[in-house]
Amino acid sequence: MIKMFLTSSLKDVVGLFKEFVEVDLKGKTLTFIPTASVPEEVVHYIYTAKEEFKKLGIVVEELDISVASKCEIKEKLERNDFIYVSGGNTFFLLQELRKSGVDEIITEQVNSEKLYIGESAGAIITSPNIEYAKFLDDKEKATELKSLDGLNLINFYPVPHFNSEPFKDEVFDLIAFYEFRINLLHISNSQVIQVEQNNIVVR
Repeated sequence: MIKMFLTSSLKDVVGLFKEFVEVDLKGKTLTFIPTASVPEEVVHYIYTAKEEFKKLGIVVEELDISVASKCEIKEKLERNDFIYVSGGNTFFLLQELRKSGVDEIITEQVNSEKLYIGESAGAIITSPNIEYAKFLDDKEKATELKSLDGLNLINFYPVPHFNSEPFKDEVFDLIAFYEFRINLLHISNSQVIQVEQNNIVVR
């Protein structure tokens, strides 16, 4: 059963995460993928997310897929209990997922019931296509990206940071443009999209 926790801001929904997982998190292991933040200047959310997981007793193993070897990538993803993909530039993230082959590994593992946690860009890439993220992120930071097809783990398009600074205006423009074109599902920084197979709940 597919199980996913998609959020705008992990630190604002930690309580909901604990409820969603429904298991003792102490000693659980997590592959922490911060790659989307690599081309960004503001990256405080990476350190915040890492600390929040550690407070829960989760063992965090960082994996930057833009520099890691294929062997390291495969080993870490296979041995850890959860996958977390951070916020940052969605286009750069997808580019690096494709180049490393991690897109296929993640898709396979999520379909095999491994919990996927996606924050902002990490949530957007699970959609069928990430073109709509152009309102939030700079496509020019991913010059090697050939296709905008996402991981296609869901049949809707998460829109993080709804009515939340500093992306309030960009999200408004995104929704105005795509509202009647694709199936958008927007969440504020204090909300989350919980996916369990075909059951999709916004909290």
